[in-house]
Amino acid sequence: MKNFSNHIVKSLGLLFGGLLLFAVLAQVLHFRIDLTEEKRYSLHPATEEVLSGLEEPIHVEILLMGENLPGGMRRLQRSIEETVRTFNSYSPEKITYSYFDPLSLPESEQQEFVVQLTDYGINPTNLYVRQTGGQQAQLIFPGILVYNQDFETGALILKGEKGMGEDEILNQSIENLEFELSNAIRKLTRKNTGAIAMLIGHEEMSEDEGYGVVEALDGDFEIFKVPLEQARTVADLVNFETILIQGPRASYTEREVYLLDQYVMQGGNLVVLSDGVAVDVELAGGEGTLAMPYDNGLENLLFKYGVRVNKDLIQDLNFGYYPVMGGNFGNQEQIVPMPWPFYFQSSQMQHHPITRGLDVVYFRFASSLDTVMAPGVSKTPLLFTSRLSRQLNAPVRVAFSDMEQEPNTQLYDQPNLPLGYLLEGEFTSLYKNRFLPDGFSQEEFRESGTGRVVVFGDGELFQSQKDPRSGAILTLGEDPFNQLIFANKLLLRNLMQYLQNPDGIIASRTRTFQIRLLNKAKIAEQKTFWQGLNVLGPVAVILGLGALISGARARRFSKKTK
Repeated sequence: MKNFSNHIVKSLGLLFGGLLLFAVLAQVLHFRIDLTEEKRYSLHPATEEVLSGLEEPIHVEILLMGENLPGGMRRLQRSIEETVRTFNSYSPEKITYSYFDPLSLPESEQQEFVVQLTDYGINPTNLYVRQTGGQQAQLIFPGILVYNQDFETGALILKGEKGMGEDEILNQSIENLEFELSNAIRKLTRKNTGAIAMLIGHEEMSEDEGYGVVEALDGDFEIFKVPLEQARTVADLVNFETILIQGPRASYTEREVYLLDQYVMQGGNLVVLSDGVAVDVELAGGEGTLAMPYDNGLENLLFKYGVRVNKDLIQDLNFGYYPVMGGNFGNQEQIVPMPWPFYFQSSQMQHHPITRGLDVVYFRFASSLDTVMAPGVSKTPLLFTSRLSRQLNAPVRVAFSDMEQEPNTQLYDQPNLPLGYLLEGEFTSLYKNRFLPDGFSQEEFRESGTGRVVVFGDGELFQSQKDPRSGAILTLGEDPFNQLIFANKLLLRNLMQYLQNPDGIIASRTRTFQIRLLNKAKIAEQKTFWQGLNVLGPVAVILGLGALISGARARRFSKKTK
């Protein structure tokens, strides 16, 4: 009996000693093992780097709330919680979360708070939930707010491409949670912002004077309007991470083209929004006008880098609308939005960190692009037209009267035309084996260099439109005639983040989680079998183990009695 008591004491001592040792090691050693096939609970190295730099606690407020949310939304809720907990495991400072319903605020404060959320891109969404008496609309806010002691920012977390089903949108939103949360934390903790130069002096940005770009990138980058003619050497440009050229109407000089070329040769990022033809919409009434080809002086430079903006216009039956006079009602002029194939919506995207998960992007008078040979340069198309599109070579007739005619779909036989290209790699200078412009020395000239160039065939892609009634400039992507907000702003943000650091947190947007849907036919056939297995299986296992243990004890004590 004494030996048995000593054995019990020793066993309990080892048990408690092991638990104590495990607790001590848990405080000293921190590790996680992700056994999922898709590494759902692992983070991108760039995200880990952002978290490792945290110097103060972060709190996440989840706004996605509501009664009787459908299963997909509850899954998104749980995924947000899991992502926050995963972030907390990798962070030296605490990252906590809580829920907050904007609709719980008093009505006097509610409207102001909702307007504040729209500044972060968090727009309320009507969700139809099942009630006893049928379906009922419920307002939800699919976003998050992120705080530290001094600042606040927010992010929309329900995003998907046009044409996706509900399950696909939810799955893609879950895939992008890491990027949205890490990007919000980066905004709060980043000490330095990159500098972007918007070139002026060549009749660029005539519509909004750069308001769309400044408003879209405010807080993420410092934006400067730079007259290129005042730059003396490439050294005046290399401090800018990206140079942006938006729809120039006046031609660049040889000296200015050389500066841009050498900027790319020294590792700079160049974004060119170039029209192939000039269109004056104010002359499109009556018999209309002709869109004529024109040169802005950048053609040879882009051709050398591997892309060409064609002298044409694209028409697409996935069109937008343009307002025309529809007569008078009493003494009031009636403005009627009419379908306009020169204004169209692009929903075909490349699977790339810049464009993945984007909603529709809006184009106005876009030209097509072709690629040409450029050794060492990889060319990635980013956006495409629909399957019902076509090219019209200049000169192109542009007339409002054409809106009255039903489009002939058989003429739209050029599907998926590329609308933008990302060029990366080792570029060869346009001025290799050529005389340099006056004022530049051969000693400082670089024949090649690694950089990035992005080209779109629409000079107005990142320009805001105006409200036709008040004349006020709208936010980038907001269209007063379609009554929609397009993804042009988000495209610009993703583009600039990628150019700043392609291996940074923007790279986490390529993560994919497979949707594993249950086979409903198989469920119906094997329902009884699996129910029985789940109910009786554990009982059978426990009874079997009990029988084995009882048998072993019986044999053990029977030997001792002998």
